[in-house]
Amino acid sequence: MSTNSEGLLVEKGPTWTKTSMLFTHLVHQIRRQERQPRSLGKVGSFTPSEIHTIRTIGTGDGIIMGQLADRLGVTNGAITQLVERMENKGLVKRAQLMRGSRKVNVTLTDKGQSAYYAYEQFYVKPFEEWIRDELSEKEFRSFEKGLNKLIEFLSV
Repeated sequence: MSTNSEGLLVEKGPTWTKTSMLFTHLVHQIRRQERQPRSLGKVGSFTPSEIHTIRTIGTGDGIIMGQLADRLGVTNGAITQLVERMENKGLVKRAQLMRGSRKVNVTLTDKGQSAYYAYEQFYVKPFEEWIRDELSEKEFRSFEKGLNKLIEFLSV
């Protein structure tokens, strides 16, 4: 190891392992996918942000705006803008939790629920079927364990 002109340590020679190359490739693929709208058949085309929001809200009683922002890892201002756009598209509706309360609950409209189920049909189910066909049960458990470790690593 040596130092460069700024005094930073530099190592000469290749330090990339196959695992780190695969990881880098995976990150790039995910970033590329996250910039592309997804077609959900007759339901329409949705941005990744809209899909993440729809899946986080779910088909139940909805979620408070602040909690939605926390779960998506965005600011309250960003979630307000996103939810407003989605409300204009007829995907979600907002309602004050109680009269006089500042808390706002967001729920999916019928169109939003259709998008939720269409995403399951077009992306979630095919992935689940594909991965289960490709891996044995033991490999699948190892794969899930590896994904959990990767999420843990990325959360630091």
